[in-house]
Amino acid sequence: MITKKVSELLQSDQILQEYKVSGWVRAFRSNRFIALNDGSTLHNIQCVVDFENTDEEVLKQINIGAAVAIEGTLKESEGKGQRVEIEVKSIEILGEAQPEDIKKTILQPKRHSLEKLREQAHLRVRTNTFGAVMRVRSKLAFAVHEYFNNKGFYYVNTPVITGSDAEGAGEMFKVTNMDLKNPPKDEKGNIDFSKDFFGKETNLTVSGQLEAETFALGLGQVYTFGPTFRAENSNTSRHLAEFWMIEPEVAFCDLEGNIDLAEDFIQYVLKYITEHCKDDLEFLENRLLQEEKSKPEKDRSPMPLREKIDFVLKNNFKRVSYTEAIDILKNSKPNKKKKFNYIIEEWGADLQSEHERYLVEKHFKCPVVLFDYPADIKAFYMRLNDDGKTVRAMDILFPGIGEIVGGSQREERYDVLLSKMKELGVDEKELWWYLETRKFGTCKHSGFGLGFERLVLFATGMTNIRDVIPYPRTPQNAEF
Repeated sequence: MITKKVSELLQSDQILQEYKVSGWVRAFRSNRFIALNDGSTLHNIQCVVDFENTDEEVLKQINIGAAVAIEGTLKESEGKGQRVEIEVKSIEILGEAQPEDIKKTILQPKRHSLEKLREQAHLRVRTNTFGAVMRVRSKLAFAVHEYFNNKGFYYVNTPVITGSDAEGAGEMFKVTNMDLKNPPKDEKGNIDFSKDFFGKETNLTVSGQLEAETFALGLGQVYTFGPTFRAENSNTSRHLAEFWMIEPEVAFCDLEGNIDLAEDFIQYVLKYITEHCKDDLEFLENRLLQEEKSKPEKDRSPMPLREKIDFVLKNNFKRVSYTEAIDILKNSKPNKKKKFNYIIEEWGADLQSEHERYLVEKHFKCPVVLFDYPADIKAFYMRLNDDGKTVRAMDILFPGIGEIVGGSQREERYDVLLSKMKELGVDEKELWWYLETRKFGTCKHSGFGLGFERLVLFATGMTNIRDVIPYPRTPQNAEF
């Protein structure tokens, strides 16, 4: 007996061929029609049971949520809504699901809020919405690796445990194996980290960038794609304590080349899912349209999901300096009429999502790349421009989401980098190895970071970042 996935059977032309398929029961009507799904596709396959020739005890166990293995003949469907169906010859119950237990879960066939689904995150992937989101997430991850592999990049696994704070934010999770009830103390009464496992204070990483830079200066072009952590006490729909970052670093590359790479990369991975996730994207678009009917007009998405993706794929990215963007925002109607929550008054302001979306959705009406930001609002490792007040930084802005990529040409000059570190209070002793790369064959190099969940959020139309990662980690929440 040939075993097939539901997705394969729905596409098969081998009518009258016998197959075996396993999955979970989504519905069982009239003691005859089983809607079976195995996670390989959004769609169920209908399995038609001959109840007169099926054991009554088996029929009693065919409930929503049950796992079953079915053998039967693939036939053209006589009903509406499906091209093919399976005429069942035998059913094996692999795992029962009691109706009374199902009623207590999100598996019961009715509409549930996203908040309710988060409470049962171990089951939510069996719903249509999260099955679709996670299939898109998986395809995006594959496309990330495929893109960089095709471009000759090397995949580097940077440390999860680190002694440095790449962003200088200080919002990091500490790593220790000391007895927290009785940690060793030094003569001044402070915790003595020299007695800890690593002999120093260590944390979970916020970025693999610094380590990736060192590898780019030996392998030419590399990328990281792994988990990062930030102990930011934020409960917004845009923040996670654990998230995944995509971070390429390229030697002999300036800011313009970095922007070219980021544009090409984003368009590649988004085009990949439009070709390989058509059913899931259609479903997610329809889900979003239904959800938005209940929202005030100002809170609705600027365009339908697939149109939003096409907006990125079919438009050139407009490159605008930070200085030009500030002038545009200062003179915009929302700013003059004080409609922005954060009014732009002078050069040097740190742009918010509302400003970024205005530039993309209202002013330029295309994806926007902002570059040459004030040095005061950017990280120490970004290359200082000749004006002494701006750095070779860039952010890519998308509709509905604002910033999706942040990057820069890195500061390759030893003396300038050291001066910047001292100015911002970055410990040069902790980052001696990073500084030392500027002593031996230093060269211009660039890179960017893209939060993977932010990309999945954009690609699926979901509105809360907790709904695009299997098990979200947020303040006061480490369930599952």
